[in-house]
Amino acid sequence: MKNDYIDLIEPTPVLKTKKCQIIAFLLKFLLQFTPVLAALIAWYMYDYFIAGATLLITFIVVGIVRAKMRNSVIPLSQREYHYNDEGIAKWFTAKKLCP
Repeated sequence: MKNDYIDLIEPTPVLKTKKCQIIAFLLKFLLQFTPVLAALIAWYMYDYFIAGATLLITFIVVGIVRAKMRNSVIPLSQREYHYNDEGIAKWFTAKKLCP
């Protein structure tokens, strides 16, 4: 029974410095709220139809950016697991911005 084992999962990195924690928080905030902020700005400046289109387009763009960030830093054996925006921001900050 050589196939009856579970691969160990590398835990989400812990950010030690305050600078890295702030960067991760800002990334998380941008991943979560960019579509809403862009739609509100478009609604204020133009019309609610354009705001709706802006919301859809920025949701797609942020989803692509989120997927690229996730696939660039999370180990290959763990990519099948679900990560929220905070987890993706922490992984990205720990691996790319604050090594």
